[in-house]
Amino acid sequence: MFKKIVAPVDLAHKAELGRGLGVAVDLAKHYGATLTLIGVTGTGPGNVAHNPDEYTAALTAFASDVGEKGGIEVQSVAVVSNDPAVELENRIAETAKELGADLAVMASHKPGLLEHIFSSHAGYLASHADLSVFVVR
Repeated sequence: MFKKIVAPVDLAHKAELGRGLGVAVDLAKHYGATLTLIGVTGTGPGNVAHNPDEYTAALTAFASDVGEKGGIEVQSVAVVSNDPAVELENRIAETAKELGADLAVMASHKPGLLEHIFSSHAGYLASHADLSVFVVR
């Protein structure tokens, strides 16, 4: 059913990604699909890395760890953005499309008051991307 699965990740919140990544790994195993983690970073220093090259290395290491724990190969794509806060959802959607992904699996928090006014990252992707989106709470 699914051939290429992507899982957008925020390395600043690795501890909160467990359940969502578990679902992504399980679906990739079940369908024999590829799994690619997508991380978006800025051009300058941040809480995860000092520069895009360092971020790419951290994302690659994280993908390797997820794959090792899940028993599958996991790839990663680091996307550099001038303004991740503004461009995040569009860059994830563009990258998923470039990869030919047919499913995105995203961890999400329980909706609060702000989500009634502004859509969450997962909600935006589900509403605007050309692929199925599985939101894991």
